[in-house]
Amino acid sequence: MKLFVGNLSFQTTQDDVLQAFSPYGHVESVAVLTDRMTGQSRGFGFVEMSDRTEAQNAINALNGAELNGRAMNVNEARPKTEGGFGGGKPKSSGFGGHKSRREPRW
Repeated sequence: MKLFVGNLSFQTTQDDVLQAFSPYGHVESVAVLTDRMTGQSRGFGFVEMSDRTEAQNAINALNGAELNGRAMNVNEARPKTEGGFGGGKPKSSGFGGHKSRREPRW
């Protein structure tokens, strides 16, 4: 089961996350995402646990728990949706290409 782990401190490492989740069961993998340009943590990551019950126990115990001064947001990861961030070609608006700046959300 793949878990989303959000609201991580920028100083939190993959090893920190592994140590937090290991008491709840076997951790298959940990990935703390980083910015390609700066290498700095993006403040979230993913944990894969082999057993669904163990993963649910980790969610129950760690959602809201503090790690490196921040309360983690832990829940089951949702699959990527089409049109989300990621690889591939940008979709053209038909008006001269791809917008390079994102509009603010209000």
